[in-house]
Amino acid sequence: MKPPLLEMIDTLLSIPSVSSVEPELDQGNRAVIEQLANWLHDLGYRIEIIPVANEPEKTNLIATLGSGPGGLVLAGHTDTVPWDEGRWNTDPFRMTEKDGRLYGLGSSDMKAFLALAIEAAQAFSADQLREPLILVATADEESSMSGARALSDARLPQARHAIIGEPTGLRPIRMHKGIMMEAIHVTGQSGHSSDPSLGKSALEGMHSVITELLQWRRELQQKNRDPQFSVPVPTMNLGHIHGGDNPNRICAECELHIDLRPLPGMSLEELRNTMQQRLQHRLEDSGLSLSCRPLFDGVPAMETPAGSDIVRAAESLTGHSATAAAFATEAPFFNGMGMNTLVLGPGDIDQAHQPDEYLAMDRIRPTIDLLQAFIGKFCT
Repeated sequence: MKPPLLEMIDTLLSIPSVSSVEPELDQGNRAVIEQLANWLHDLGYRIEIIPVANEPEKTNLIATLGSGPGGLVLAGHTDTVPWDEGRWNTDPFRMTEKDGRLYGLGSSDMKAFLALAIEAAQAFSADQLREPLILVATADEESSMSGARALSDARLPQARHAIIGEPTGLRPIRMHKGIMMEAIHVTGQSGHSSDPSLGKSALEGMHSVITELLQWRRELQQKNRDPQFSVPVPTMNLGHIHGGDNPNRICAECELHIDLRPLPGMSLEELRNTMQQRLQHRLEDSGLSLSCRPLFDGVPAMETPAGSDIVRAAESLTGHSATAAAFATEAPFFNGMGMNTLVLGPGDIDQAHQPDEYLAMDRIRPTIDLLQAFIGKFCT
């Protein structure tokens, strides 16, 4: 039996479902998915639980009310980032209501949205729907996006429109940058530092690599610009470097990790190929070897047409023009399945990934009303 809204939120927050690239921190989300499935089954939804390949404790949920082509997806991820133990003033795994806010890990980003979607959807019965209403909950958005990738590979669900309830302050987002994180490894030859001819310094080679990367970044930013983004150019961050082991030894190995955020229209595969070609050419005849590898598969940039029905409806219903975001979401995977996808949710991005994360309670009623208006427009 579906409980009252705040009890639903408390229940979801109380189930740990951290996803992390660090194996010792990583957890499954199956318990969250099964809880959502139980509530939605009781409301008459057809339930599909779809495992993520090679991850038995990680699953996706597709819950469908009504039938036929078209329809609307309300989607959210069930995982959270790790929490800063000792820095929270409330229990991250309980909903704490205080000063007009609901505190808890996942309150803003974004378990509470799933409860709000269920609360909004319960006002509709199957016989009211001319097109299906589909609630989707995914795994691992905060790390690998393996949940959304699994849905995309299976081409499920099929619908015409989708709303992903990431924290946007109830302002519609129709485009966002992509993200790719790459490791660049230079291998040289160790030797005694007293005689440079005894080795080949990977650290010095990495200096050439960084020079080439910064030149490439300048070129990318000169050629690619979109004023709809607050940072209107693609960005590249040199985030981590490690090389060598002792001052009196010529460095034999050096690795750099970078983060590149492309604009819509820029291909991740083309960027990877161009980077590797440029760096290989830069180190040609140096006696050093180069290898590059993705730290994860990357997320493409997303753009939903400004004139699409879902964008125009969101602008009309919220009173805000659809804009662009710098953060990445699962939206490109839904767009890739043929849906026009919008990012719109009650949380705030500046609350995401922070100690004492909260959802403002004055967002609850407007979110329910807004979701019901979308359901009414696209499903009934």
